[in-house]
Amino acid sequence: MVGNCYKDCFMLGKWMELFLGLEILVRICIELHSYQAKLILWFRNIHCTNFCSISREERIWENVCFSLWPSTKREDVSNLINSLGGFRKFYADCFPLIVNKDVPVIQWDSDLEFEFDWSEADYYGDYDDYGTVSPSDFVSIVDVRYKDKALYSKVIWGIPDSDDFHGWFYNCPFRIDLIGYSNEDDNHEGEITLSVADGLPPIASIERERKDGKLWKELRDGIRLSWIIVNKKMKQAANLASWTPLGGQRHWPTEKDFLIRFGSILPAKDILPCQVVECILVLKCRVVTTGEGEGEGSQTTLKITELSMQLEDMEGSHVNGRNSLLVLEKALSCCRSKNYSEVLESCHRYSKAQSELKEEKIRNESRLDRLCILSGIAAFITFWYCIL
Repeated sequence: MVGNCYKDCFMLGKWMELFLGLEILVRICIELHSYQAKLILWFRNIHCTNFCSISREERIWENVCFSLWPSTKREDVSNLINSLGGFRKFYADCFPLIVNKDVPVIQWDSDLEFEFDWSEADYYGDYDDYGTVSPSDFVSIVDVRYKDKALYSKVIWGIPDSDDFHGWFYNCPFRIDLIGYSNEDDNHEGEITLSVADGLPPIASIERERKDGKLWKELRDGIRLSWIIVNKKMKQAANLASWTPLGGQRHWPTEKDFLIRFGSILPAKDILPCQVVECILVLKCRVVTTGEGEGEGSQTTLKITELSMQLEDMEGSHVNGRNSLLVLEKALSCCRSKNYSEVLESCHRYSKAQSELKEEKIRNESRLDRLCILSGIAAFITFWYCIL
């Protein structure tokens, strides 16, 4: 059986090389990252030196990046990537996903019960470090796909609305609203819509969708998001998205809305007391048209109404702009992996630690409440004892 597998791989490799050419065959193998592709190359007796020489060609990696991230086709983005070290390095940095294996075990500190009890040094760290990080250092390269179709591409130079260095941005919750930002500044871009022609399943009504959830399942399985952050000064890049959704909510906040959540767990050691934060990327869709009866579901259309990024700490509090810049800078040198199960495991560890922190906080608050009640009862008894 193994011999038949080898023979099939040999014949497949020979056929592909004959009709596609060696260069295209290598490019396919690069994109597949599969064991079968490696077998094809092996049984076609492609010498390691020839493969390495072809794999070093920037033109191949440039085409691979163009297919994965359509926004990289822009001339200014291509120039930026070349300044970082080329498309091969860019692919190596941004295709693997961020994996944070250092999620700490959070223990409750009675001296720092609430966030507002932390000193500024505990929460903000050394203020002198912030002068080395500027919003203008960052570039966001964002691509949204549904199945094989590119829906939306956007490049933002800097952080929106962060012009005032010592203004509100550095002390207020960090958030980037990408769709709203692009609609205001790019009048030539219209609404981002999905329809049956793009592969959406037709739905007759919202009530039918609420029962079978077919549209929601197709959205979760088909939507892909890439949000690459580049630091021009450090010449580093990383993908903060999880490619596929980590979770979401259907029919929220209204029955026509679908909220899909992507993200990653980022290190915040020496920046925040919790040592890790969650990067939350939210994509929200709204049903704008449906079929009114049986067979009329071909009218089904969705519109993307929100695409945003924000950072939250272990307690669910938004991280301010000042700390967010430091976290983003630190994330560029974080560990990465092509194994999606490791990404999910990292997110599960964070969720578990977050749940344990909330439970510990509730227990401490319950003990505090009981202590207050007992103190009140003791004071009441003492008062009447003194009177009587």
